[in-house]
Amino acid sequence: MRNIKELAGKYEEHFKEGKDLQFFSAPGRIEIGGNHTDHQHGCVLASSINKDSAAAVQKRDDTKISIFAEGFGQIELDSSDLNPDPSQKGTTAALIKGVLSYFDDHGYRVGGFNAYTVSDVLIGAGLSSSASYETLIGVIISHLFNDGKADPIFIAKAGQFAENVFFGKPCGLMDQMASSVGGPVFIDFKDPNEPVVRRIGFDFASSPYDILITDTKGSHADLTHEYAAIPSEMTSVAKMLGHDYLRDVSYDEIIGNIGSIRSSLGDRAVLRALHFIGENKRAQDEAKALEINDLQAFIDLVRESGNSSYKYLQNIYSPSDVRNQGMSLALCISDKILGPREASRVHGGGFAGTILSFVLRENTMKLKSAMESVFGECACEVLSIRNVGGTQIKTES
Repeated sequence: MRNIKELAGKYEEHFKEGKDLQFFSAPGRIEIGGNHTDHQHGCVLASSINKDSAAAVQKRDDTKISIFAEGFGQIELDSSDLNPDPSQKGTTAALIKGVLSYFDDHGYRVGGFNAYTVSDVLIGAGLSSSASYETLIGVIISHLFNDGKADPIFIAKAGQFAENVFFGKPCGLMDQMASSVGGPVFIDFKDPNEPVVRRIGFDFASSPYDILITDTKGSHADLTHEYAAIPSEMTSVAKMLGHDYLRDVSYDEIIGNIGSIRSSLGDRAVLRALHFIGENKRAQDEAKALEINDLQAFIDLVRESGNSSYKYLQNIYSPSDVRNQGMSLALCISDKILGPREASRVHGGGFAGTILSFVLRENTMKLKSAMESVFGECACEVLSIRNVGGTQIKTES
């Protein structure tokens, strides 16, 4: 957990006071299973991690909000003016205002405060820095003005609303849910308005495995169309079969109509739909394997997930930029080093970015060294699971 004295000192240095400070934290997350399933009302397995966004906060008597986000600068808002501002799209200010607006629209109190925020959730590394920050703001509003009454699922929905409506990114709910709820969680999005969330009672720290994330340093620029094509093609297959989302489609339906689907939508759409069918089941099976402590079954499923993403979902590299295949290279290196009790897979949206590895502890440094020899110093990091989601940090009085 954060060094509170250091955070308080930063607040006091910036705001020139530090009376009655409160402290809050919200973690980043990893996607363990369920690659591109949430937007089709599917299932995911995710977890909060030991990287977080944190804040020292002082309540104000007026409606003004003054936040210094370390590394990004000063943000000034007014909680009495929560209408979307098109000029703020894509900014941290939009995320903050969106979370406040969601709380306000649902009958919660909002108000003014000062905050100094810091984060070690790497931006662009697939650990969901934005969801961490949205959750942080939600936890602050919940405790500062509403006696902590907003539950984690509500706070996650506030974050998704902020990102969709105010920030301008059509994300799903997995990232915010994993950050807000905390710990390993299985989430079923069959009804995205009322997702079913189940905490997974498995302690990775007591297992023989380390969890490694490798950032291949690929650029996400000009990849929006690649990301957008995945839900678009999946949804198109579902609609051809009379459904809104693939969650309601069976493998037999796809195979039984494969000729017309191929003719109308092409082979990639068929493959991506079949990936969803398998991946949605895998996420459920992965959660069950952890719950019964069947680690080999879990590892086998993680490997299957990675293979399906590579061969069927096809989100490992961009077909418009075949010279740059950092994730393919990282997965190749993993295959050469890791044994049958270990596995690597794409992490998150794909095309450029990170891979996730479950490595026996005695092999951790071997894989880390190999990855960093290719992708640079600090490209590969050992993560740990955090069992607490967005929270107020209690301090001794």
